[in-house]
Amino acid sequence: MIIIADGGSTKTNWCLVTDDGKKVLFNTEGYNPYFSSTEYIILSLKDQLPTDLDIANITEVNYYGAGCSVADRQKIVEDAMQVVFFNAKVNIGHDLLAAARAVLGVSEGFAAILGTGTNTCIYNGKEIVQNIDSLAYILGDEGSGCYIGKKLLGDYVRGYMPEAVRETFWETFKLTPDDVIENVYTKPLANRFCASFSKFVYDNTVNIEYSHNLVKTSFDDFFRNLVTHYPDYQKYTFNCIGSVGYNFRNILEEVVLENGMVMGNIIRSPIDNLVKYHLELAPGK
Repeated sequence: MIIIADGGSTKTNWCLVTDDGKKVLFNTEGYNPYFSSTEYIILSLKDQLPTDLDIANITEVNYYGAGCSVADRQKIVEDAMQVVFFNAKVNIGHDLLAAARAVLGVSEGFAAILGTGTNTCIYNGKEIVQNIDSLAYILGDEGSGCYIGKKLLGDYVRGYMPEAVRETFWETFKLTPDDVIENVYTKPLANRFCASFSKFVYDNTVNIEYSHNLVKTSFDDFFRNLVTHYPDYQKYTFNCIGSVGYNFRNILEEVVLENGMVMGNIIRSPIDNLVKYHLELAPGK
């Protein structure tokens, strides 16, 4: 039995493929090694994995995770996976590679992540050949759920939010400006806190123009600071995974077309396509 997993900063989607080809899907929280230690991941997995999961008979784990782009961070996750899946060969890859394989398979092109965080790349059909650093949520991550959430929270704290939206925000969350500052600057996992408010932006019907402009500005920043810096980016279709890109795909398409690209594959989660890749397209299959 093998497992394929796509791990974001907020949630991990898992698929167990049994020896007879049956696929079993389940979820745990996300494990970004910049924020989660090996010990934390082990404890969380033991708590959140399905109780009927036959761990002893799992022979291979292919885990793609946010923050797993360099060896020392990969090792944090690999060590945890090896403890939990003690009989398995563990392969750790970056979530950006998962995105590219999910939306492009073995074809070359442009791929992006627009979820809690942001990332982009050029993929040659086998591996990532160019990547502009997203700089994570403090310095970058333009277009992400965290970035949208930060813009919303900034408007709320500064008093720029339209009054009707502000009233709805208060009724929904009961957060004062001081509460927001405390959560962002003194509590752990500020990126998840900020990203959680992108759903409020999506759900807001009090002032649709405000929500539209906030998201469009975020995607404009994403293109200006990341996408347009790839040489000949306009020759590629725009492909991405992630809840933000998927949920706001109508606004995203506006920005894609304004920047001379054509929409390609926009999917919420790569897990189904990743399973197909590992079972049918991966080298040696």
